Amino acid sequence: MHEYRIQGMTCAHCAAAVTREVGRIAGVSDISVDVSTGILSLAGDAPEAAIAAAVDEAGYTLVAAR
Repeated sequence: MHEYRIQGMTCAHCAAAVTREVGRIAGVSDISVDVSTGILSLAGDAPEAAIAAAVDEAGYTLVAAR
């Protein structure tokens, strides 16, 4: 599992938007978003740049890998 900190999420809709966009990346699976901690967890070998772009497309900011 890979973990990333996301900035700007405040509700379940935010988590759903991030899950939807990150889920479009080839090779990504088992996506989990915890709004209260701002943590995105996923399995797969996608480049961090692709994940950051997907998070940005959802309207949020990838702050750092954990």
